[in-house]
Amino acid sequence: MNQNKSIKLSFLTAAICAASTQTPLALAAENNADVERIAVTGSRIKRTDMEGASPIQSIGKDDIATMGYDNIQQLLERMPVAGAGTFSTRGNSQDSTANGAAAISLRGLGPDATLVLINGRRVSISAFAEDVANSFVDINSIPVSAIERIDILKDGASAIYGSDAIAGVVNIILKKDIEGIEVNLGYGGTDGPNYEEQTGSLVWGSQSDKSSASIILDYFKNTRLGADELGRFGTANQSPYGGMDFRSSRGFPGYYYVNGVKTIDPDCPADRATASGSCLFDYGPYNLAIPESERVGAITQFEYRFDNEITAFLEMSVQHNTSKAGGAATPLDEKAGLTVPEAHPNNPFGQDIEIGRFRPVDAGPRRWDIETDNLRLVAGLKGVINDWDWDMAVQKGRSSSTQSGSKSQGWVRVDYLQREIDAGNYNPFGGAINSQEVIDRITTNLVRRGESHLTSFNANISGEAFELGEHMVMMAAGAEYREEDVRDEPDEQFKRGLIFGTEAVSAQASREQYAAFIEFSVPVTDDFEVQLAGRYDHYSDFGSTTNPKIGLHWTPTDDVTVRGSWSQGFRAPSLAQIGLGASETSEFYIDTYRCQATGLDCDPLDYNTEFGGNPNLDAEESESWNVGVIWAPAQSFDVGFDLWNIVQDNKIDKQNRGDVYAAECNNQNSTICVRLPPAPGQSLGVLDVIKSTYVNTSSQEVQGLDISSHYTLGLNEYGEIKFGLDWSYLLNFEKDGLDYTGEYNYPEHRWMASSTWTMDELSVNINLSYTGEFEDTPDADFDGTLDFTTTKSRTVESQLLVDTQISYRFNDSLKVALGASNLLDEEPPFAIGDGNSDLYGYAGGVHNPRGRYIYTKVSVNF
Repeated sequence: MNQNKSIKLSFLTAAICAASTQTPLALAAENNADVERIAVTGSRIKRTDMEGASPIQSIGKDDIATMGYDNIQQLLERMPVAGAGTFSTRGNSQDSTANGAAAISLRGLGPDATLVLINGRRVSISAFAEDVANSFVDINSIPVSAIERIDILKDGASAIYGSDAIAGVVNIILKKDIEGIEVNLGYGGTDGPNYEEQTGSLVWGSQSDKSSASIILDYFKNTRLGADELGRFGTANQSPYGGMDFRSSRGFPGYYYVNGVKTIDPDCPADRATASGSCLFDYGPYNLAIPESERVGAITQFEYRFDNEITAFLEMSVQHNTSKAGGAATPLDEKAGLTVPEAHPNNPFGQDIEIGRFRPVDAGPRRWDIETDNLRLVAGLKGVINDWDWDMAVQKGRSSSTQSGSKSQGWVRVDYLQREIDAGNYNPFGGAINSQEVIDRITTNLVRRGESHLTSFNANISGEAFELGEHMVMMAAGAEYREEDVRDEPDEQFKRGLIFGTEAVSAQASREQYAAFIEFSVPVTDDFEVQLAGRYDHYSDFGSTTNPKIGLHWTPTDDVTVRGSWSQGFRAPSLAQIGLGASETSEFYIDTYRCQATGLDCDPLDYNTEFGGNPNLDAEESESWNVGVIWAPAQSFDVGFDLWNIVQDNKIDKQNRGDVYAAECNNQNSTICVRLPPAPGQSLGVLDVIKSTYVNTSSQEVQGLDISSHYTLGLNEYGEIKFGLDWSYLLNFEKDGLDYTGEYNYPEHRWMASSTWTMDELSVNINLSYTGEFEDTPDADFDGTLDFTTTKSRTVESQLLVDTQISYRFNDSLKVALGASNLLDEEPPFAIGDGNSDLYGYAGGVHNPRGRYIYTKVSVNF
């Protein structure tokens, strides 16, 4: 850690210690022996109050409703605790490996370090991994209408929920104890580009003395927002706006090799021809900023209480999601091996030639249809024996995804194309548009299939263990067995090298795991409690691990609460990482060695990287701590501070491409950095592919400060106003020896402020979401090596978004709301980009190009 960071950390620690002389809001439990004990996120011990040693942000169904979000992704990506690695369907393209899905990355440590639970239980992972091999839970599989609240546990919870809860836990609590029928309808759209969303849900529940049942049906649909509707944010040529020209060298028309010499098509327009002989193509307008999608889901919950105080319970959910992804026409390069015979009727060179980089635009843009089906079933028993709560359950989960493309969706097969060129039927010169009859003969159907399964058995107990002095020690213990598998199978035509220009993943793996945990809540005094927990996990492929957690909860005065925790974690490589087959991605950078040797390819061009599995991966290990203070001088006001730190050793990540390039790509004969044969008189050929894998990097350490506050102002006959603030300040983010704090996609400041005025049946809500500035272009010279620690780049400006909603309940049956997201229609701040996913003038992982969105919602109760 550098000296400035150390000074900042010392200052903030001192500030927290000073604040602790005042005190927190104690959520006092009623002094009644009959008060029901409940399970609270962050602990398996059932208790009568919500307060514990761990920092938890809880977002209730009313909060979600007033914010106006129609899916969890829209909500969670705004949370200050979210960070780099959070992603959504926004920007679905052929360059993504998890199209149609969405995930949250707490603290920026990646979605694979964030444990997502439903009702405290695990969920099957997405069949398609993100960024080639990062496994995650697809939060699009959980309908908003079914949510009672979302608890975000902000410290490590490996000892409680599983060794892999390194960055924290998102626990989604479903509605239960529903009585009657509620119907919700919503419609909204942007007032700029034509984009719309439709929502609907039906919630039904019934209760009796011995049973309860509920059914929740949910529907969501949004239209397409194409990049061609976004003006300057829809082109890969950002040079007119101060950015880079990331147009592709796989052009229309293209370039060829005549007698081994790179030769541009004579008909390439002058404004697209480069000095090195490429004919550029702007693929930007063909991408989907927001793809059209549709989601239909149902969740049912049943409970039946037998006369012997045993309750049987059942949870079942099904979800069917459809989406689209795509990009420009197929980008072909030298690896395709295409040739044109001398006798071809359109050959302008009068001899046999080789096609270099070319794009058959006349075949149309590529499009994927994505379908995902999720199934979850939980069945179990629970009850009380001698004041000990117990439960046992079995769970089955499945996530199945299919990504398909038809002949009419632009998928060109190179052997079919070569056949039509040889026959003189397809003209690859001059930007010619070939007949539909010929196009039908060069295109094909594709399908990628993936499936993951989860089977688990668990049993837990919780109750009063023994007396310690005048206090009772609470205990929870449990055991779990889990089987998981995942399979991701690309189309056989891709594996045979017949399909070009799409990211594809191949993976297959399975794992068995069993675990046992124990947790104690030890009240040392009336105002000081210690949480002790430990968990043992055994993996069939990575051995055993034991992870402890210690938590402290102290209320020195009625106004102040001090809390702290320390824990360790262990994350075995994901199933996608250990079972990874040949998988390919593309990225823009400069082939520096070839530029120096030949004077060619000196602009950022799109090159391929092929990833393979690494059987030598080690598991990640982590250590985290949190120290916090809450001051609540009145019931209407509280403010909290939490200083946190997470260290991850053996972090699994992609090999640094810059390091591989530097070590291998100046060697024409390298088997790692594979080049095509050089032209006569040249020492290095065109870069074909860099072969890479996943490795254990040295470590990463993240530190930050969270501030939260709530205040209620009474206005007598004019109702009341509630204010809320959640602020996350990133002190330090060091990864593999580099400090990412304030760098690309790692802003130091993120906060959300809310205010809600209610008077009788009227409610008005305003939310402010702030994302701080950060440095642009992590690889300033686009040579493949991150240089942001030595090169100062421009700044991507901060952004403040305003959301508002007004609602009115006309009677017990009818409520109507009208709202606007991004009320001021703020555009994303300009960003040059990273040469990878952000090529269109804004940082897609941080900012949303949708613009102002106006909606209305109607809720009817029966």
